[in-house]
Amino acid sequence: MSTSENRTENRTENKARLPRDERRAQLLNAALEVFTAAGYHAAAMDEIADHASVSKPVLYQHFPSKLELYLAVLDLHIDTLVFKIQKAIASTPENANRVSATVEAYFDFIESEGEAFRLLFESDMSVEPAVRERLNRMTYDCAAAVSAVISLDTGLPREEAMLLGVGLIGSVQVTARHWLDRDSKLSRATATDLLTNILWRGISGFPRMDER
Repeated sequence: MSTSENRTENRTENKARLPRDERRAQLLNAALEVFTAAGYHAAAMDEIADHASVSKPVLYQHFPSKLELYLAVLDLHIDTLVFKIQKAIASTPENANRVSATVEAYFDFIESEGEAFRLLFESDMSVEPAVRERLNRMTYDCAAAVSAVISLDTGLPREEAMLLGVGLIGSVQVTARHWLDRDSKLSRATATDLLTNILWRGISGFPRMDER
């Protein structure tokens, strides 16, 4: 590259310079789109930099490796999903409504962050230990929020409540993935109603301590 081209590139980047947090968010958004479209192994840092309209050195300033960038994308969206689930469970004291709110939270996540949902649940990196640890943590944290209510209401031991929590969260995850893979051939309202109905019929079989 000639000296004049270097100066042009530097001027362009200086003109477009963003605060660090905004630049990081821009890079994560670009990475999400590339990783989702190409998969981790086929995605290239050059492509991600181009997608974010930055030079590769700028990308490496924020994320020294492709794996670190991938993990940062996962962390961001795992935290978002876990927060949505925790917020849904805390939104009402009625357990039937909690089940409905939890299901709706997953489908909200799909509709607002469909690419992130695919990255979390259809990752070609799930065998990578650091990725697997994060995905396990995501399931655990969501299930823990559910199991805490189950244990408190039913008096079931912690491990039994956790098993039920994992079962509920796993059912929602698998069903939501199926709905997304089918290109939403069922309306969201129909899908969430069906799923809420079957989950509530199951968990309501464990009576609250104050109803015995």
